[in-house]
Amino acid sequence: MAYIFIRWLILTVAVLAAAYVLDGVQVQSFWAALFTAAVLGFMNTFFRPILLLLTLPINVLSLGLFTFIINALLIKMASGVVPGFDVIGFWTAVFAALIISIVNWILAAMLRDGTGRFPPEGRHDDGFIDLEKKSGDRWE
Repeated sequence: MAYIFIRWLILTVAVLAAAYVLDGVQVQSFWAALFTAAVLGFMNTFFRPILLLLTLPINVLSLGLFTFIINALLIKMASGVVPGFDVIGFWTAVFAALIISIVNWILAAMLRDGTGRFPPEGRHDDGFIDLEKKSGDRWE
């Protein structure tokens, strides 16, 4: 559960960074950014896989760059749903998608452990399994 909350806060910071860098992205308050991150997380979970599947041929032809267009569309949709979050123009949404992706990637990379992932709460798995030799050729 802490993992979801941390990812939500990272996405919130990324939305605020996009609003700080781009003039066409306006966020009224931290709460609007937090709600925007929740809506984007919901849309990325449910709508993005469907859109990626429907646009797979053009995404393959563009070597994955069409994904930024899909992200821009999701950001524009979120700006229509969330009060206090406005994105003016399509290209502003594309650049916002780029900035949000980069900031999200950098912040998530800073929080990862040495194995490249967030450790589950209360457990740090280094990828090794301890085996003990039992009777004969049996290991457990």
